[in-house]
Amino acid sequence: MKFIILGCGSSMGVPRPDGYFGNCNPNDKKNHRTRCCALIKTKDETILIDTSPDLRQQLIDNKINQIDKVFYSHMHADQTHGINDLRVFYIKKKVPINVYADMDTKRYLMKTFGYCFKNNSIEYPAILKLNSINQKLSIKDGKKNRKIIPIKVKHGKVNSICYIIDKKLAYISDVSKINKKDYKYFQNLNYLIIDCLWYRYHPSHLNLESSLELIKKFKPKKSILTNLHLDLDYQKLKRRLPKNVVPAYDGLSVNL
Repeated sequence: MKFIILGCGSSMGVPRPDGYFGNCNPNDKKNHRTRCCALIKTKDETILIDTSPDLRQQLIDNKINQIDKVFYSHMHADQTHGINDLRVFYIKKKVPINVYADMDTKRYLMKTFGYCFKNNSIEYPAILKLNSINQKLSIKDGKKNRKIIPIKVKHGKVNSICYIIDKKLAYISDVSKINKKDYKYFQNLNYLIIDCLWYRYHPSHLNLESSLELIKKFKPKKSILTNLHLDLDYQKLKRRLPKNVVPAYDGLSVNL
């Protein structure tokens, strides 16, 4: 089983659409960041977490030619607006792709992208089937179904879903607070992939200080910082981190 970070940039990516790199060295490929998106992959099944606006290029760059399910973290544009790029996977199989989201995200998807879920005509059938997040999420891996636990966290004024895969890896790209009652799910993981927007305070995201505080509490074997703003140059950030913590980069993958 493999986990791939397709994109690790904040809402405008690095560089921004106007070409601005901020503090990031443009000559370092690890500073070229598309919007946050991730993938869980086994020989049997491929699950996408979020559909970033950069999804098409992310799938091409990582040679992904199959999507079986999509798990959404929350409703924001940088997590949802690549949804149209799922159409090709319906065309290949002629079966709507199962999409999983919490109630607020379901409402947003239906309001904004309702045509993806409704049969508009013979030429444009529904390409997606909308499902509620539940505690029975899993991914097929040979004869086993690896459990995926959804955990609700705060992301400023909205909720976001963290996904914990097979009790080994937690992916939590957008978060400002984790409820203490859920700390038990984050203990002793192999990997913690966690939001780290920039150095200063932000009301909807963790900054470097708060990310490192949670890492210290949860004690994962390795942590990866994602949702990186153009304030954070890869090499400069890496030099400031403990040896078991690294910045993410697009295409980074880990084996589980």
